[in-house]
Amino acid sequence: MLRGLREDRFFQILLVGLLLLSLYAPGRISGYGSLVDWPTIAALTGLLALTKGLELSGALNRLGHRLIDAMPTERSAALALVAAAALLSTVLTNDVALFVVVPLTLGVCRLARMPATKLIVFEALAVNAGSALTPIGNPQNLFLWQLGQVSFGAFIWHLLPLVVALTAALLVLTALAFDGKAIEVHDEAPPAPLDHRLLALSLALYLPFLIATDMHHAGWAVAAVLAILLLARPGVLAQLDWGLLLVFVLMFIDLRLLAGLPVVHKAMLGLGLERPLNLYAAAIGASQVISNVPAAIALAEYSKDWRVIAYGVNVGGFGLMVGSLANLIALRLSGDRRAWLSFHAYAIPALLVAAAVGYGLLFVAGLN
Repeated sequence: MLRGLREDRFFQILLVGLLLLSLYAPGRISGYGSLVDWPTIAALTGLLALTKGLELSGALNRLGHRLIDAMPTERSAALALVAAAALLSTVLTNDVALFVVVPLTLGVCRLARMPATKLIVFEALAVNAGSALTPIGNPQNLFLWQLGQVSFGAFIWHLLPLVVALTAALLVLTALAFDGKAIEVHDEAPPAPLDHRLLALSLALYLPFLIATDMHHAGWAVAAVLAILLLARPGVLAQLDWGLLLVFVLMFIDLRLLAGLPVVHKAMLGLGLERPLNLYAAAIGASQVISNVPAAIALAEYSKDWRVIAYGVNVGGFGLMVGSLANLIALRLSGDRRAWLSFHAYAIPALLVAAAVGYGLLFVAGLN
């Protein structure tokens, strides 16, 4: 893990940022633990463990073989995986969708020698688009749903035009970005043997873990999952990406310290957030600096216009990788340390398109 972190540029940036912010306000060091969203860390830990169990069971390898058999071309396989990521994110949240789809994608790309990093980048964009649809698709929507005090259906109806437009555009881009050449399996070995006991254990724990986490018992849920795996299959825990959890801890501390700086607070007050257009632009911009979940929470202190904030922070998930925590998860799961270059090559243009679409819907079509 330590070797991986030494080569992780994003971790190094976060660490340097923490040192600088600590020098600026040393009195806050003792409160760093309270800045971390521990339920999110607990949920992430459990999902990492259960997904690793599914991967090591051989189930994803077999599913990859079946997907290749069903999809004759690279383009059709890419479209299927991107569409699946978008669809799953509407009901399983964006991070859970990635934990399901990305390991499968890596297996498919190993078998077919497809460009894994590019496909995972498209899946990250897909979950940002798809998860915007429902109140349970991502954390910022859940918060804004409670803020707006509207029905589940009313929330979906408001975000539906944005999600349809962005998902359609992404699928078109996917069709253009991947070749229509036939898939050739380059793995002469038969599918990996299926570890039925590990598969059954991982699947049996998955739904109870998600339910307990949704009921705000993530700490107890992850403790139970880790204890069971430690007793039954300790090798699963040994292969977890513990470095990802450390990166998330640092990210929470850095971004919340940054958001709490007096200069940031003063700048927010001078943005004229009572005007919807300013609020929309601020939501997109703030997401690029402090991520879209804290951006939604921060902007709610200055405006209760959940409709505009929802469009802005969901659009803000595109662009820089810090815009959404799902981006970081996808890039980390890819295993490619230069994946951030490919991500920004697609995500920054996607941000410009999404911002224009959101502007048209809110201020031309009048959905605000």
